[in-house]
Amino acid sequence: MRIKKLHLKDYKRFYDLTIDLGDDPKRIVALVGPNGCGKSSVFDAMLYRANVHMQIGDTGSKDYLYHSLSAKTNYDFQNIEITFTEDPFREIWDRKREKGTQNTIFSFRSSFRYNADLSVREARAVSDLRLNNFGATTASALDMKMEENYRRLNIKYNKYLNDNDCKPSEAKKTIVGELNQSINNCLDLEVDNLGSIEDSRGTLFFKKEDCSKPFEYNVLSAGEKEVVDILLDLYLRKDIYDDTVFIIDEPELHLNTKIQRKLFDEINNLVGEDCQIWVATHSIGFLRALQDEFRDESQIIEFKPDNKWASEPYTLIPIKANRDNWKSIFSTALDDLTNLISPKKIIYCEGRDVPGRGGMERGFDAKVFNSIFSEKYPDVLFISSGGNTELDQRSEIAIALLSKAIKDIEILVLKDRDMASGKPTDEKDRQVYLDSNPSNHRVLNRWEIENYLFDKEVLARYCEDKKLIFLEAEYDSFVTDIINQNLKDNIGHFKNFCSNKGSISEEAFKLNLACYVKEDMEIYKEMEQVIFKDS
Repeated sequence: MRIKKLHLKDYKRFYDLTIDLGDDPKRIVALVGPNGCGKSSVFDAMLYRANVHMQIGDTGSKDYLYHSLSAKTNYDFQNIEITFTEDPFREIWDRKREKGTQNTIFSFRSSFRYNADLSVREARAVSDLRLNNFGATTASALDMKMEENYRRLNIKYNKYLNDNDCKPSEAKKTIVGELNQSINNCLDLEVDNLGSIEDSRGTLFFKKEDCSKPFEYNVLSAGEKEVVDILLDLYLRKDIYDDTVFIIDEPELHLNTKIQRKLFDEINNLVGEDCQIWVATHSIGFLRALQDEFRDESQIIEFKPDNKWASEPYTLIPIKANRDNWKSIFSTALDDLTNLISPKKIIYCEGRDVPGRGGMERGFDAKVFNSIFSEKYPDVLFISSGGNTELDQRSEIAIALLSKAIKDIEILVLKDRDMASGKPTDEKDRQVYLDSNPSNHRVLNRWEIENYLFDKEVLARYCEDKKLIFLEAEYDSFVTDIINQNLKDNIGHFKNFCSNKGSISEEAFKLNLACYVKEDMEIYKEMEQVIFKDS
């Protein structure tokens, strides 16, 4: 089950908000933005709409003063639309009701997870987990699930022990083994035993490698309790909540960056394949996981703090995973330290070497390459480093310094094929240069970057999008050798070939063309081979 579109009308801080994930929504949807930008309000809207048919949590409901932006007394669920990839909401609920799982459409955790003492002193029955009737029902409510989940785990353990007439160690291995694997993947910690309610020791006991005696849950740090609380809840739900939208508001509270990333892995592992995961986050660890491990199975919705949510309509779609967008969302977590995030690969190329205000790249070649490759290679940064000679000198200095300061960074040197100061060079000369220099050197197989930007494939796509007439015959008459011909000094011709009669500058025209070089094009593959795959 996956949501593909939400529409919120006059809800809390939103005048009119649509989140559109497209017809093929991903498994993981991350709402990213600073505190107070409305991420939790989106979750409240989803729960408000869901609670028309079910009751999630046990903390009571809120009235129109909580839900309506304009405090309308007759405000109701019809202002919230949730579109799933399959059936309408009501039909999904009816279908699940036949199996008694109608309350499992959503599973929610608020950011106010209660992690205080766990000390159960008397046994009592618990409700069917499918009823989904404990914990928070809004993003602002306390989410007290730990005691209830401890009781469920204890019941599950004792039932297995009695049904199978086995040793306690066997029952523990079966019931707690998978949970321990998840906990241990995040922390140097695992459940040793479930205590004994009858002996007034109703709590989880843990062990660490450097600790010889088990210790109780109450001794754990806030961050350790956070991990145990979330993973235990997901572990208990995984078999029943197998076609569910999981909503977790800021799952990374109290955790350092390294553990945040590991927790995201385990959340993904414990949630079933047919489920969708919605998280609100602004943590470095989660963002890094979205950037790397979950890049192909996640969509990121950015909430910009300067948007006028209460007075203007907005449609948010998933951001493109390019370097500029990653820089923007990382700024939420790092503020003005964002520029210190180091790329995994730096490619020095020819061009203006003096940066602009705020370190902005001013070299033309670097701008073009960053524009073309930042989406597929978000950890790669192209930097202009002067002319041919300066390029060699500065790249050698960078290798000497950065390789010591930043672990695993790779530095490449990229040159135009006119590396012989304008003298003619061919493919043989190019290969001689590559064979004679270190393996981190690259040389374009075309004369200059303009020989790629003015390729017929690029110009045709540009004209198609701009609804301009591409004068192909005139182009073919002028361009006799796209690989070797010097085209840089004839930019006006190519503007004319595109019937572009505007006053756009030459550099702006070429940078605009770079936006049309996409991964599905042969010209892209050719450049990619030269820069990233040749060695």
